[in-house]
Amino acid sequence: MVDHLANTEINSQRIATVENCFGASGQPLAVPGRVLLGEGILTKECRKKPKPRIFFLFNDILVYGSIVINKRKYNSQHIIPLEDVTLETLPDTLQMKNRWMIKTSKKSFVVSAASLTERKEWISHLEECIRHLLTKTGRQPSTEHAAPWIPDKATDICMRCTQTKFSTLTRRHHCRKCGFVVCADCSRQRFLMPRLSPKPLRVCNLCYRQLLAEKKEVETDRRQTEPICSAIAGYEPSSGDDSDKSEDDKADQWPADTEFYTSEVSWSSFHS
Repeated sequence: MVDHLANTEINSQRIATVENCFGASGQPLAVPGRVLLGEGILTKECRKKPKPRIFFLFNDILVYGSIVINKRKYNSQHIIPLEDVTLETLPDTLQMKNRWMIKTSKKSFVVSAASLTERKEWISHLEECIRHLLTKTGRQPSTEHAAPWIPDKATDICMRCTQTKFSTLTRRHHCRKCGFVVCADCSRQRFLMPRLSPKPLRVCNLCYRQLLAEKKEVETDRRQTEPICSAIAGYEPSSGDDSDKSEDDKADQWPADTEFYTSEVSWSSFHS
């Protein structure tokens, strides 16, 4: 399907339309070899409550955003490289059915489809694209994933001290390491996790102690390794820089008569 659609006018038009729907708040999506395989509305389990989100599956990335006007305008664009994605099927709950988790190194979250068939279709296409990319690049599947945030309504008390009750005056907070809902007293610490953000993030007291211990262990190992490295001629330690850029969610004016597609397209479909 990718080979069939690559470098075709219809694929270029579809990608241009998606770009236009995100407007100036979105990033350019058209790159050589990129193919738009399908799109659909999935329910994303957010911190406050489940919300509908538009998802676009490309052969190398997954893009999603908030719906302003369906098939006309979206904002809050997020782009996820598929090489970093791992999927996990989840059981139904009383509130949500046909669920699965999209896990990445920077962010993990739960989505649900309107039907079991639709979930199978999404997962099948996602897994096929991921397999193709990993084979092409020679990379191994990602093993480090960010913890999904537990929804606010999942608990009325702090999940660490189990004493503090949340109210309009006592706010809920989330640990960026474990995703637990915690009180302010149990999450006063901040820790730098470059994989997630260039700034120190809120973590619960337990995760802070664990992260601190891991950091000390790494520093000890590095001090023991440095004398060996310095003795090797021409050795230079490498460094990496991970950063997150904030999204610009300003709304642009959008012509009311603009159509997303010139022909009828199912709200959830994969192009062939």
